[in-house]
Amino acid sequence: MTHSIIYELPLNERIRILLRLEFLFKQARSSMCGTSISESRNTIHHILSILHIMGRLDLRSELIKELERQSSALLAISSQPDVDSGLLEETLEELNSYAQTLRTLPKYGANNLHNNYLLKQIQQRASIPGGNCDFDIPVYHFWLKQASEQRTTILQSWLEQLDHYRLSINIILKLLRKSSINTPIIAKKGFYQQSLDINMPFQLIQVLLPDDIDFFAEISGGRHRFSVHFMTYLDNKRPTPCTTDIEFQLSCCAL
Repeated sequence: MTHSIIYELPLNERIRILLRLEFLFKQARSSMCGTSISESRNTIHHILSILHIMGRLDLRSELIKELERQSSALLAISSQPDVDSGLLEETLEELNSYAQTLRTLPKYGANNLHNNYLLKQIQQRASIPGGNCDFDIPVYHFWLKQASEQRTTILQSWLEQLDHYRLSINIILKLLRKSSINTPIIAKKGFYQQSLDINMPFQLIQVLLPDDIDFFAEISGGRHRFSVHFMTYLDNKRPTPCTTDIEFQLSCCAL
């Protein structure tokens, strides 16, 4: 069975933040490739959301801690006979390289972006519905009227200032997602529940489903246990629980 829909549940605040940042970086890089004014607006919106998250916590320190934690976890399994020592060494070097680079960066992200006049003007109006329309921020209106190539070049330069954070997030989540194999599960009458070993560093739950179905997964829980409810959504009505047995693939990711 080919799986193309993955539902995820982060089990701690650090992974929750990294998943949100991963989403924002993907959205920003995707809309940056467009040529329309709306796509440029979307890119700036995502950049500001990234900066907002980075302004609320010391993301650099959080990433360094997680990179070091993953390095320690990988070193702990280095003596196992089925470990690819070459791949392990390459991964450890990559983790160490990202951590070393992050230590050289400003504490709260890209200072140039935090102090950028245009971005600050847009951010100040962001909480007002429609506050970024043309008459509210004339300088933004002027900037958006530049040629699409010029806007794209500027947006790309802004995102490049955040690339070290994006790449660090990518490898952390990549290794975490690869830390578990998929297990076939049957949810009786559309419901499944499982307890977790608190001695294991579980950080992420994944439910994998094929794309030719008419229901979705709702995952809830924490570090002790989690549950999966399968729901049907049709005709813009409130989702209703599935009542049939459902086969799916489950990954409990721990590293």
